[in-house]
Amino acid sequence: MAWNEPGGGNNKPKDPWGGGDQGPPDLDEALKKLQEKLGGLFGGRRAGGGGSGAAPGGFSGSLLGVLAVVALVVWGLMGFYQVDQQERAVVLRFGKYLETVQPGLRWNPPIVDEVIRVNTTKVRAVSFREIMLTRDENIVEVKLSVQYVIDDPTAFVLEVRDPENSLQHATQSALRHVVGDTTMNLVLTGGRAQIADEVSTRLQQYLDLYKTGIRVSKVTVDESKPPSQVQEAFDDVIKAREDEERVKNEAQAYANGIVPEARGAAQRVLEEALAYKEQVIANAEGEAQRFTKLLVEYQKAPEVTRERLYLSAVQEVLGNNNKVLVDVEGGNNMMYLPLDKLTTPSTGGGSSRGLSIDSSNIRELTNAVTEQLRRDAAAANNRRGGR
Repeated sequence: MAWNEPGGGNNKPKDPWGGGDQGPPDLDEALKKLQEKLGGLFGGRRAGGGGSGAAPGGFSGSLLGVLAVVALVVWGLMGFYQVDQQERAVVLRFGKYLETVQPGLRWNPPIVDEVIRVNTTKVRAVSFREIMLTRDENIVEVKLSVQYVIDDPTAFVLEVRDPENSLQHATQSALRHVVGDTTMNLVLTGGRAQIADEVSTRLQQYLDLYKTGIRVSKVTVDESKPPSQVQEAFDDVIKAREDEERVKNEAQAYANGIVPEARGAAQRVLEEALAYKEQVIANAEGEAQRFTKLLVEYQKAPEVTRERLYLSAVQEVLGNNNKVLVDVEGGNNMMYLPLDKLTTPSTGGGSSRGLSIDSSNIRELTNAVTEQLRRDAAAANNRRGGR
């Protein structure tokens, strides 16, 4: 029944702890009963047959043993950890370096060993902005970015207290050394890549000397400019230099266009002169050989050779002449034919009787004229004979 149901004859609520009419339960007595139950559960013995008192120490020895086993199991499970593929773990035992473990599932006793995991593939970046003097005693402002990875996790964890702070100091030192040995013009214009390479080399030397375990991947000069107080003057200087470069490029482009043409013309003249030389030499040699051969023929037949040379010379002279002279044996008249006029088509609009003779018919025309002249000469001779 419920503890607050009326019972007996006095209609008073019953005590759930069995106290009857004794009032509220005693807290010490309730704790004592709970302790006795736990002792019986784990094999504890009661003091006496009906006694309910437990051992003075609280929990029994068996309970302490179970708790020790549970604590040992928990302690062992806490020692398992996972090292990712991009990580390396540095293990310290009582603060002393023990080993550097590779990726995988690992176990080390907790509390005794300290495990420090370091990402060795992540590319980290840091930026710096410094104002410094150049070699020609001008002030410039340079912004630099450094990308790096942790190459030696053991050195990164143990050799230097604050490796990234050491990286910052080493970068500033290397940058000041390189810029201090460079002119302002080179820093502000085309020398950024060269400065970045020199800073990267010098910075890596410093980091290796400090044993930071850091490897520099890339150094980039993001910005280089003069101080803001003289920025306008520097802008004018840069604009003038750009104009100078533009004019130089235009002149170079013009030179690249005109020089090849001149060289080509000169080469053409040389080739023509060489060809003329070869032609003159060949003609001279040919004439000499022809003269030698003519001399041999002339020695054999002087009269025939002389006549042939005369006819050849006359043919060569008259061959380019547009006029034809026709002479007929037995006649006293010589006919003149202007072939250049005869072969030219008539362009007169008022006359329909103009002559138009093709060059292919000149020979026929000449033969006809010659025949007519012969007939006229024969008729004249007959008339003189009849008298």
